[in-house]
Amino acid sequence: MKKILLSALMLGAALSLSAQSKYDKYYVDLPIEIEHVQEVKFPATAVNIAQFGAVPDGKTDCTEAFEAAIKELSSKGGGHVIVPRGVWKTGPIKLRSNIDLHLSKGATILGSENKELYVQKDNPRDGSKKCEALIHAAKCENIGITGKGVIDGQGFIWRPIKQKKVVRDGKLPEVWEQAIALGGTLKPDGNEGYHTWFPFNLKPELGIPNIAATPEAQEGMRPTLVNITDSKNVVIEGVTISNAPKLHLVPTRIQNLIIENVTVDCPWWAQNGDAIDPSNVQVALIAGCHVNCGDDGLCMKGGTGQDGVNAGPQRDFLICNDTVYRAHGGFVIGSQYSGGMQRIIVKDCMFDGTDIGCRFKSAPGRGGWCEDIYCINIVMKNIREADFYFESGYADRAAGGRGATDTDDKSKFFPEWSNFTFHNITCVNSRKAVDITGLKGLPVHDILFDGVTWYGTREGMTIDYAEKITFQNCSMTPAKEHTIKHSKNLKWNGKPLE
Repeated sequence: MKKILLSALMLGAALSLSAQSKYDKYYVDLPIEIEHVQEVKFPATAVNIAQFGAVPDGKTDCTEAFEAAIKELSSKGGGHVIVPRGVWKTGPIKLRSNIDLHLSKGATILGSENKELYVQKDNPRDGSKKCEALIHAAKCENIGITGKGVIDGQGFIWRPIKQKKVVRDGKLPEVWEQAIALGGTLKPDGNEGYHTWFPFNLKPELGIPNIAATPEAQEGMRPTLVNITDSKNVVIEGVTISNAPKLHLVPTRIQNLIIENVTVDCPWWAQNGDAIDPSNVQVALIAGCHVNCGDDGLCMKGGTGQDGVNAGPQRDFLICNDTVYRAHGGFVIGSQYSGGMQRIIVKDCMFDGTDIGCRFKSAPGRGGWCEDIYCINIVMKNIREADFYFESGYADRAAGGRGATDTDDKSKFFPEWSNFTFHNITCVNSRKAVDITGLKGLPVHDILFDGVTWYGTREGMTIDYAEKITFQNCSMTPAKEHTIKHSKNLKWNGKPLE
């Protein structure tokens, strides 16, 4: 009842918004009405970072120049911080309200290799050492990162590399040799004699300090590249975000978020290299983006446990005209979504070469609820694993394994995967069509596949602990056998699916 009342109130607010926006062009032919994003505007005042002593040689530390430019502009009421053509090396940049960080064509913001610049001076929550994102803001209104330039996090000097992950046909790629040439630390990873390389104790002549006592402790300090939290009216437009130490773009607890024509790019082997990870965001547009990354592509998150609930559901999302190439998942929910997912539409997208096409993963302790999730007019090509994947025991599985979790207690943030519609989707040359594993006592349920066509998939469907899964107007060429366990009320074009 509470969710229904909340939906009615939010929908009423959406319908009451009559102001025209340049983003309204995206909100056509939608299966349900959702609240539209509103344009973010900034004062016309502008300053150039070169005025504050920044040097575009890729070597000079410009951290203080960025800080001075933002402070000066903020004192005038805000506007645009212009980053002109050149390579501008810097430590963390803290944005303020009414500030647009504008990267001109040919400009690169290069994250400094001096890891000490990123370490927070203190952490009041738990006292442990953590690092700031290269570009960050908190509790602000009207934040922009725009232009045609590049934000490069120099992630290679931060990320570990798993030898087993990168080996191909018994051979190690050039990236492994490049890592070893930097020095660093090798540690066995427990997999048949393989090792993990850590960028810890790098060669002294590189001038890259350790910031923790052990490789494992430093690994836990890797920063996000762009992180904006607890803010309102955020626009990220046109820029390329690349080579993050960890996650690339993490907007968290934002009201009114626009991510348009953004490119996210990093190596496929980049550990935890998620591209776009909004969490507990209310009203958002992700349009015209291109992604190549080392982990999930467009990943919806909703917090863990009661904190996620308190932050509210991730709601009123339109994800359209986006392309995801190499990634663990094209469109993803999870693994944390305790706050819930509500009115999310993914349309007119292409996923080409991702490990999984549509990936929904969670576990007891971090799950939530879903309402009105639509994926429509999507093409998925060359998917390495499954086109559609639901898993409710993701975080609990042993290494190398997976399976349903046996539980009768559904009160502690268990994942409830339901209320999904997949419409007019073409899948070509995947390994598996559908892979679903729910929970005993809490199956994946009420999922509609309407007008989904599979060509050349090598395996059929595996469905375990699921109910009310309906396939209508669907086809699979050539036809495949399916493995179904602990499930009921499954239908394929009007007939029982057994």
